[in-house]
Amino acid sequence: MILIRLCAAALALLMTMSAQAAEPVFQTVTPLAPGAALRFPADFGAHPGYKTEWWYVTGWLNTPDGKPLGFQVTFFRTATPHDPANPSKFAPKQLIIGHAAVSDPANGKLLHDQRSAREGFGLSYAKVGDTDVKLEDWHMTRAADGSYQVHLDAASFKLELKLKPTQPVLPQGDRGFSRKGPRPIDSSYYYSEPQLATTGTVTRAGRPVAVTGASWLDHEWSTQYVAADAAGWDWLGANLADGGALMAFQMRGKTGAKLWAHATWRDASGKITQFSPEQVSFTPQRRWRSPRTNAEYPVSTQLATGSTVWQIVPLQDDQELDSRRSTGAVYWEGAVTLERDGKPAGRAYMELTGYVQPIKF
Repeated sequence: MILIRLCAAALALLMTMSAQAAEPVFQTVTPLAPGAALRFPADFGAHPGYKTEWWYVTGWLNTPDGKPLGFQVTFFRTATPHDPANPSKFAPKQLIIGHAAVSDPANGKLLHDQRSAREGFGLSYAKVGDTDVKLEDWHMTRAADGSYQVHLDAASFKLELKLKPTQPVLPQGDRGFSRKGPRPIDSSYYYSEPQLATTGTVTRAGRPVAVTGASWLDHEWSTQYVAADAAGWDWLGANLADGGALMAFQMRGKTGAKLWAHATWRDASGKITQFSPEQVSFTPQRRWRSPRTNAEYPVSTQLATGSTVWQIVPLQDDQELDSRRSTGAVYWEGAVTLERDGKPAGRAYMELTGYVQPIKF
């Protein structure tokens, strides 16, 4: 009886503590002050005061046999509603989530893996100050010379890659303040690092293969990323053949109509052009239906940025990723080529979300 009373008292105390626990108050993304800019190297690192953040690397790799591979690696950091003042090392204040894929059209395969863990005990983390993100045996770090090391041991493949900058950081939007909807609150802080010279190995079926290529890195952090009436987005990050870089996206409403759009084009000379929502459009040319989810994705698309028209063609149609065991979303994300005036213009990655069901962020 005494033990029962003690247990009941302990449970009551825990319930009282839970009721009194304060939910975290996150920072909001606001326009940068006149003359202000993102702060490096600090902004290469984590921003735990904001709810959500990701480091997103995509690229095309060349193998010795001349058969191209696409790859993507994404590390997410997301804050939970737990009281940030909770001193327990077991308190899940931050979650670290990882997605990775290799697109192998020569073999008709898309290799994909995902995982998630609570931050803590040195096993999984996203550190402040510079890029250093770890999810068990997945790891991405940035060195003093600006290069990134990516180590990833997935279920059906391994990546050991070095990404070396060849160009300055590319802030998106207004000096890194990137609107995602009609309301300024629906925004993120966002920069890219295009044209990363990439070397390393890709291991499939136990066989490591040396690769070279070019990658694209996005880093975004936000608290209110998606507007309430948004269903998903179409996004493209392209390393252009002339050395330039192109990023474009549109946010779609639940009816499929464009809610917001933006594009940034840095040409071969380094000139940057920003395109407003009315200057950016994605027009589907061909759709692919997934045999697993029955969703239809516009895998071949015409992108307009001002008066310039680009044709987007997938490396392979089936690049649908099922991440319901981690972020809960099913989406299309894959390697694509870019054409302009009928001529090859670059290699890119395209992401299509919200086609299975409206995305929940």
